[in-house]
Amino acid sequence: MANPIRDEQHEATQMRIGIDLGGTKIEAVALADDGQMLLRQRIPTPRDDYTATLAAIGALVADLEQTLGQRGSVGIGTPGAISPFTGRLRNANSVWLNNRPLNDDLEHLLQRPVRTANDADCFTLSEASDGAAADAGTVFGVIIGTGTGGGIVINGQLLQGPNAIAGEWGHNPLPWPTAEELPGPDCYCGKRGCIETFCSGPALSADLLRASGQQLHGPAIVAAAERGDQAAEAALRRLDDRLARALASVVNLLDPEVIVLGGGLSNLHRLYRNLPDLMRRHIFSDQLATRIVAPRFGDSSGVRGAARLW
Repeated sequence: MANPIRDEQHEATQMRIGIDLGGTKIEAVALADDGQMLLRQRIPTPRDDYTATLAAIGALVADLEQTLGQRGSVGIGTPGAISPFTGRLRNANSVWLNNRPLNDDLEHLLQRPVRTANDADCFTLSEASDGAAADAGTVFGVIIGTGTGGGIVINGQLLQGPNAIAGEWGHNPLPWPTAEELPGPDCYCGKRGCIETFCSGPALSADLLRASGQQLHGPAIVAAAERGDQAAEAALRRLDDRLARALASVVNLLDPEVIVLGGGLSNLHRLYRNLPDLMRRHIFSDQLATRIVAPRFGDSSGVRGAARLW
């Protein structure tokens, strides 16, 4: 049950502060009650240092409030999620955060209630609230960047589930695998063949390396394909097909009105052109009405969604 004193304190607050706690950067934003961005800041993440990460978040919040002359509510978007069973963060690929009471520690540090959600949940909430999927009743938000995550918003409400894992499609096995894709690469979660090991920035680079011996990262792979490099183009075609299979399984289960793509790979324009036809091959329907769209707020969508947790 919510603390009534804390709720009264929040009701007197109009400014919302969102924090996107990433593996390489921490972004903070202050939003007015109508969603207007008041101030935005980014700093490098103190990697592998939990205490320094807490201090960095505290400094960002203090700086925003001092600059704007207001006190705000605070929402945090994190890799992984707070376990409803232990109260500690789990499943984060920023491994120095795992098994830490992040939410409790931040509430103690900031002297106010804090709401924490998975970064993909925050991204989806942002795009479903006033972004690219604002008109949709059911939205599946996708993060395909360093990792592969997802979030679900239904009628404007974030779905987290009793295990706090709603939308975690990246750690399901790749659907309809070919013989060459089995058993699949090792995943940091301890399993093999997860969607994340096929459909993410590092997965694209690893796939090209396995197939051709070329060691390139995402933008360089795209540039090489545009120059006519057949191996790079083949790696991108495999990504198209694998992502289509992975998203088709989501459509078969959830049937969302809109799928919003986020993360670094969402900048690949070919995905919006190629995915619908590729997905139709695997969808249990005669047509595909689900829209595949780019995010309205780009890489700031997650931090805006964190602010909207209040």
